[in-house]
Formats: sequence, C-alpha cells, structure tokens
Amino acid sequence: MNTNGTTHNGVFIIAIAGGSGSGKTWLANSLRQSLGGEATHLALDDFYLDRSDLPENERGIINFDTPSAIDWRALKNALAQCKRGESLLHVPRYDFATHTRMDEVSVLPVKPVVIVDGLWLFHRMALRAMFDLKIFVECPNDLRFCRRMERDVLERGRTADSVTEQFKATVLPMHEKHVQPQAKWADTVICSPPAETDVLHLAEKVKAGSVKASAKKFSMWSSEPLNLKCYECLAD
Repeated sequence: MNTNGTTHNGVFIIAIAGGSGSGKTWLANSLRQSLGGEATHLALDDFYLDRSDLPENERGIINFDTPSAIDWRALKNALAQCKRGESLLHVPRYDFATHTRMDEVSVLPVKPVVIVDGLWLFHRMALRAMFDLKIFVECPNDLRFCRRMERDVLERGRTADSVTEQFKATVLPMHEKHVQPQAKWADTVICSPPAETDVLHLAEKVKAGSVKASAKKFSMWSSEPLNLKCYECLAD
C-alpha cells in the first residue's frame, strides 16, 4: 500500500463519525471488506465508561449520548499503539445490557489501515490530529431512528417505547449539540446510504494513498421533521 508519507509508522487511520443509526458501522465494515485483509476495525462503542460502580437502577438513567460517556484516555492509548507500530491492540468490550465493561478484552491485529467509527470522534482536537482521513456520515433523522429502533429492540433487548423515549429525550437533542457540528472537521461528508461503487472507489483511493488529495464533499441532506411512527416497519 502506497501511503505517500501521510501515515504513522505505515498505519493509515480512518475515522468515521456521524449520528446514531447513520450507517457508520456499515460503512466501516464495508470499507474493511473492500480492503481485504489490509484493515482493522475499532468501534468507539467499546470505549464507553464502565458503570459497574453504580447500582443497576442508576445506570439506566445516565445520559449515554454525550461525549462524557466515553473513556477517551483508553481510546487515545489504543490509537497511540497504532501510531507506535505495535502489532496487537487490546480493546475493552462493553455490555450494553448492563452498562458495564466485560472482564475479557478483544485482541485485534494492527493492519496497514485502521478504521474507527463512533459518534464523537472529531470532538477532541488531540484525537482529530491522529486521524489521516476523517469521514462524516450524514443521514435523515427518520432513517436514523428506524435503524436504531431495529438494532436496540432486536439486538439489545430494549422495548419500542423505551427506544422512542430515549431518542426524543437525549439522542436527538444531543445529536444536534454534539454530533452534527463535527461535520465541519470532516475531510469527506457522505450521505447515507452510500452507493456500493462509492465505497469501492474510496477503498481504491485508500490503497493508492491518494484519498486526502481527492477527498470530495458530497451534498448533505437538510434536517427533516422526526416521524416517530417509523418503527412500525418492524412489524412487517
């Protein structure tokens, strides 16, 4: 892989930020698959702070939609390992059902490309400086809500009512306050869902090491009124 001197010890670090349900993880996985065995994927979700010190009834009322919910020191240490050229990363694992960190960790190989996805990756200046490419995924509120509903109900054991209440109370306002403003720091803004050809094109640019020079600003959607009935699609 030709990196044209823009990487740290041969590692090209890509950050993908965007709102909850915007398709960040889908894009990260699609890009990783397009790069074959050349990429490692890190998720900011694994770096939520451990809340095992709190009673269970107090954990559920925490606002998990602010940057303060993240263990930023642990993430920065993991990225620093990549920059130092270490071969393996020891990444924490988070249990969303209990809001606690699991005892076991994930051991990931550091590949020539490291892809990180998460809500607030551009929030801190020190972290922004560690990324070689910053991508922001733009997505309409209705689509984000429907995707989050499906994920939380089917994968995290949540009820539809609790997901709806949380989306209205914290997810949406915190998105406007903390997530959306990060678009101004992105090298590339991509509308979700991107075409498969766009992902392949981006992968080829990464392989060639020329993605920074040709980073393209895609047009962004404007915010639309939230339709909280879209979760009815789950009954289909």
